[in-house]
Amino acid sequence: MGHGVWGNGQRSGVGRERSGKKVGRRDKGNWGTQGNREGKGHDGEGQGLGGGGMAGLGQDLEGNGQNVHFSLLSDTIYFDEVGSRPGYYYIVNWIFPDGHIGIGNFNASAPEKDQFVINTTAIQWHQMFIEIPRSTCSDTCHLGYRKSTRQGQPSCCYDCVPCSEGEITNETDIETCMLCPEDQWSNQGRDTCMPRNVEFLSYEDPLGTALAAVAVVLTVITALVLGLFTLHWDSPVVRANNRDLSFLLLFALMFSFLCSLLFIGYSGEITCKLRQTVFGLFFIVAVSSVLAKSITVVIAFKATKPDSKFRKLLRTSISYCFVLVCSLGQAAISTVWLITSPPYPDYDTQSITGMMILKCNEGSPIAFYIVVSYLGVLAVLSFLAAFAVRKVPDRYNEAQMITFSMLVFCSVWITFVLAYLSSNSKYMVALEIFAILASSSGLLGCIFFPKCYIIMRRPDINTKGNLTIKHKY
Repeated sequence: MGHGVWGNGQRSGVGRERSGKKVGRRDKGNWGTQGNREGKGHDGEGQGLGGGGMAGLGQDLEGNGQNVHFSLLSDTIYFDEVGSRPGYYYIVNWIFPDGHIGIGNFNASAPEKDQFVINTTAIQWHQMFIEIPRSTCSDTCHLGYRKSTRQGQPSCCYDCVPCSEGEITNETDIETCMLCPEDQWSNQGRDTCMPRNVEFLSYEDPLGTALAAVAVVLTVITALVLGLFTLHWDSPVVRANNRDLSFLLLFALMFSFLCSLLFIGYSGEITCKLRQTVFGLFFIVAVSSVLAKSITVVIAFKATKPDSKFRKLLRTSISYCFVLVCSLGQAAISTVWLITSPPYPDYDTQSITGMMILKCNEGSPIAFYIVVSYLGVLAVLSFLAAFAVRKVPDRYNEAQMITFSMLVFCSVWITFVLAYLSSNSKYMVALEIFAILASSSGLLGCIFFPKCYIIMRRPDINTKGNLTIKHKY
């Protein structure tokens, strides 16, 4: 029992060429003479068929042969563009010793979808076959799988291996998986590339909402403290240790809280450029104001003699100049940063599988760390200056508050830098926001809350004479 193919297809290209040559020789040898004879018999009007006449006859035969198209019984006879007749084959199922049965056909002249026809239910298999035999030793690899050839076996023997994450196959029996574009990722079936989910710290995110709410609340608290100090403009506790620097520090802290909102939401080109530069500028103003306060305490402690040079410094605006110089230094660093290699929005496709993290690429990491280092140096100097005079009389007890506030400030930013280097997601942005809020809150709480307590709860000691005597409050 077996299968076979019967057909009436013919190869006629070579035969046609040979036939043409024979006709040419025959025409030249015989028909030309006959033509001459016919010409003579018809008063010399006939023309021979030799030479150029034979070439025309060959072309006519070829053209007429290609135009043949007629029906013979139930079959249609014609030739294709190369002179071959389209094949028609019968597919039979041999059954030994009984003969064969027809189970289908192949018709090359039919439409492509109807060329091959087979009736699988009519096939009869020998009793030795328990199931239908296969022509390959492996099943078809479906979508999402690739073929992996088995070592030492024929090429038709292979294993179907699932595509890796980020790769797909959209056809069967593919040997190599296709890599998805950078902004797309493979689906669960590994047969389609889907757009990646974009992750960033948004206002709809619970963490983003919480941080934004804290920033707004702290801004309002700072504004209330600023209003309280304005109402008690001439009180001794407000005037102590440079009243104008206190107001400048409060404004800087208020804008520092607000600038943290730039880190929440979609990161555009303008937002990325403003984030670090605005944050750095307001923070430098705040820290340099604290440092100027610390220097003022040191100078006041040294200026005990009436003719001391330090007393003359207290009468000048050296503290304001110091804040201005520090701020101009930060502005110069930020300007160079924005001109040479400004921050820009970027996508991180490597940190989280199947997702893209929208973040602000710093452009120049060196510039970013210069800003943070510059801020850290001023904070350390403020801490050292305040720590050196922490035991001065109560009138200058603000040195103790500055010492503790800068200790909190430095601790927060050291922790931030260590965590910043090991994080690379939206939580990295949340961490920087937390560092801004925590360090600014440390300055606000340690320096101004004790003064607010004296103004609101202990007005009896808010006098010039009482501030020179030690009090527990």
